[in-house]
Formats: sequence, structure tokens, C-alpha cells
Amino acid sequence: MSLLMGFSLANVAHMGIQEALSFEARAPNSLTFGSLIWVGNSETQCPGQCAWRFHQPIYGPQYPALVAPNNDVGVDGMIINLASLWLGDQPFWEWVLSGSQRGLEAASACPGVYGKGAHPGYAGDLLVEATTGASYNANGFNGKKYLLPALFDPSTSTCSTLV
Repeated sequence: MSLLMGFSLANVAHMGIQEALSFEARAPNSLTFGSLIWVGNSETQCPGQCAWRFHQPIYGPQYPALVAPNNDVGVDGMIINLASLWLGDQPFWEWVLSGSQRGLEAASACPGVYGKGAHPGYAGDLLVEATTGASYNANGFNGKKYLLPALFDPSTSTCSTLV
């Protein structure tokens, strides 16, 4: 088994830049860079830290855990982590954040924010599925529901949520 540099089995999500030799005929000896994303099962790897929205957190305020929208804490946790990393999957962009926020990306600038009124330990005001009690803020194909992170809106300098 090989691990990517900067990555360990304890990580549930990781984004980085991989350097590789270019195989393009026009520049056979040049280097090229590409981003990579790895996401693991947040329910089995670190439920109280990586899946705190659907599992009791290991630290901080102890609000009740949310019900996972697809009834699978591991998959729903992976979706949140994948969405957060995918939204920051442009390592070569110059981000609009500056000062103490420099280096943050669209989702990482708004940690733990999923709905209006969010604060540490509280994901915010979310939609709730009447039959299952699952919390969500986005509707997908075939009736699937998802909990997706808020994004930083540079025009208002605030975290923008779906609900």
C-alpha cells in the first residue's frame, strides 16, 4: 500500500497538488501539476470529528446529532467532505480572501456552516424530511437529499447557504 505525501490513514479527506512528468510531445521534460482529492468513510474513520453533523462531536458544544439525509452517516459524511474539497479544487487560483483568511477556499472559509444562523456546533436552520427526520439543504436527482457546506461569497464577504 502506498500513501500520498502529506496523507495518512487518519485523514478522512485530503486535497493536494501532485507533481508529475508531462508526457506531452511538445514538452517531454517539463513538469505538470494536477490536483487530487481523496475522501474516506467519515463514520468509521473519525465519526465524532469528521462526521459531527451526523454523530455526537468529540469536543465543542454538544447539540444533538442530525439524521443523515440518505440514512448512511459514512456516505453522507463523505459527500460533505467531497463537496468541500471539490469546491476548493483550484489550487492555482488567486483567492479573494486576504489577511488572516488568506489561503482559505470557498468552503473552508465557512467551516461548519450549512444553514442560516449556524454557529460552532450548530449546523444552522435546515430543511427536515417529515418522514425520516433527516436534515438537508439540497435536493438531488431521484429524490436524494444532501447536506452541503456553505460557500464564501466574496461580493458580500459572508458565508452563503442554500437554505
